[in-house]
Amino acid sequence: MLRHAYADVNGQRLHYATDGAGPLLLFLHGFPEFWYAWSKQLREFARDHTVVAPDMRGYNLSSKPADVGEYRVKCLVADVRALAEYLGFERFTLVGHDWGGVVAWAFALAHPQMLVRLVIINAPHPAIFVRELRANPAQQQASQYMLFFRSPKAEEVLLADGSQRLVGMVMGRGLQQGFFDERDREAYLAAWSQPGALTGGLNYYRAAQLGPLTADMDVDVSNLLGDSPARASLVVRVPTLVIWGEQDPALLTGNLDGLEQYVPGLTLRRIADGTHWVVHEQPALVNQYIREYL
Repeated sequence: MLRHAYADVNGQRLHYATDGAGPLLLFLHGFPEFWYAWSKQLREFARDHTVVAPDMRGYNLSSKPADVGEYRVKCLVADVRALAEYLGFERFTLVGHDWGGVVAWAFALAHPQMLVRLVIINAPHPAIFVRELRANPAQQQASQYMLFFRSPKAEEVLLADGSQRLVGMVMGRGLQQGFFDERDREAYLAAWSQPGALTGGLNYYRAAQLGPLTADMDVDVSNLLGDSPARASLVVRVPTLVIWGEQDPALLTGNLDGLEQYVPGLTLRRIADGTHWVVHEQPALVNQYIREYL
């Protein structure tokens, strides 16, 4: 049965949902989600794993440090390591989507010895993403929203009119097509209404200074990394499954070009009609791909 708990680790209080027994599967959500994003995966994999999905720092019921610098990727990687150690696991499989995937890539580069496998869902490898932001006009255009997320007005706009911008961004299509329902909507609204929660999520973008290349700004790949001994090569030495919804309007399929150069142990599963929210759109297929890989 799913239960909720807190871990006081790395100077933060992290809320997490957990179930099952066996090898650890640790799930990291993206923006603007929270542990609940993995509900269908937790239910499936609790059959034969210990499943854990934290609210990452800044989100929902976890700590929300005020300093933007506290949301640098190296801090988020340290949270994951501390949480795994708190849970009593020396090695585990890490699953990440969106920003959770960014952190998962960085964790794999920094602590490959701790991972049995890595599973990434619509989250670009840091070296390739920086390449695309610098050189691919289509990705530069698709990433314009990141500049808005970094702006001081982002919170006000996103939370206006009962968080309608956020609801539309995450659940608009899903509420129409039935893969989100009113219960999901209420759960997300409750998470977004936690004091400081939206600011915490937006601070990921602010800390990384993430966005397309402009005349007055560059993107440094080190902003997407933890303290990694693999920084020079950026080669991931962990067996890795990448699942990619090809209709993602924000993270384009150019992020898959040349991925095998950085991930020698790559297994790639493309979902032609999947979007950025493929975990919600096609949970059975996502679960099947993860199950086959495990």
